[in-house]
Amino acid sequence: MSLLSSIKKRSTLDAAIKQVAQARKADGGRAEQLFKGAYQGFASVVSDQPLVADGLYHWGFALLHEAKTKQGQEAVEIYEDAISKFSFCLLIATNYLGAAIDGGVAFMELARISPDESKPGLYQLAESFFEKACDIQTGSAAYNLACIFALRGDQEACLGALRTARDYGSLPDEPNILQDEDMAEVIDQAWFKDFLEEVRAKVAEPKEKLKDVQIDVEPNFKLKKTEDFDYYSKS
Repeated sequence: MSLLSSIKKRSTLDAAIKQVAQARKADGGRAEQLFKGAYQGFASVVSDQPLVADGLYHWGFALLHEAKTKQGQEAVEIYEDAISKFSFCLLIATNYLGAAIDGGVAFMELARISPDESKPGLYQLAESFFEKACDIQTGSAAYNLACIFALRGDQEACLGALRTARDYGSLPDEPNILQDEDMAEVIDQAWFKDFLEEVRAKVAEPKEKLKDVQIDVEPNFKLKKTEDFDYYSKS
């Protein structure tokens, strides 16, 4: 970071801190406005730090996978820690696709080990991360959204998301879909079987064979001799 950039960020940070102090003394809409202004300042200070964003993402990724090896409250706390890392990563780098997808995955995994009454709210939070991922790259988390819709029993939305995943190349292989516990409620539905048939038919379509093209090796131009010269003669 250059000296000028560092000074500018320091000034922005000081202004944001001042806004927080003012917000604490203000009421109602004025306080909310000041808090939001401060948040924008803080976000500006930590933005455009690709190395920090990478560190946060991979930290969250490690926590996500460690949580899968734990149980009970310990697993819950590690999932929550992973989510905080992915969220902070997205604050620094708003288009970090991996953080958006894995943040949603972390909420889904957290929902699996949470009480039934907590699941809908966690699915909603996961959905917001997956939608963010699709905003960054169209269709990238469409299958993840299909899983949420399947769990909710929203079959029409599930089919739509599956088709989007298929169209944008993010649909898993059929065996993985059939083994996905999130899809358990829909795999026996007629529309789901029809969808898989469509996918199989698409895969089975013969690829267009390149036609043989005859190449004329004879040059279609002639060199014009402009002088007599023997390149091998000695002067």
